[in-house]
Amino acid sequence: GKKKQGDPFMKKEWYDIKAPTMFSIRQCGKTLVTRTSGTKIASEALKGRVLELNLADLNNDEDQSYKKIKLCIEEIQGR
Repeated sequence: GKKKQGDPFMKKEWYDIKAPTMFSIRQCGKTLVTRTSGTKIASEALKGRVLELNLADLNNDEDQSYKKIKLCIEEIQGR
């Protein structure tokens, strides 16, 4: 038989991204991750993700807008 095709976004949830304390703006975005189901844990899927952010957004300083910075997700607290 034909497999039922569901919307893949129904199985996902949003997590807030917080930058380290060295930056003036902590709340720096959101990311999608597939919900925990069975042995696949959502927080484990997030760990190790690399985000590319603009330094001007993190420090609220337009002079740094030409610099990009990469942050790696190391810990997950709640959502």
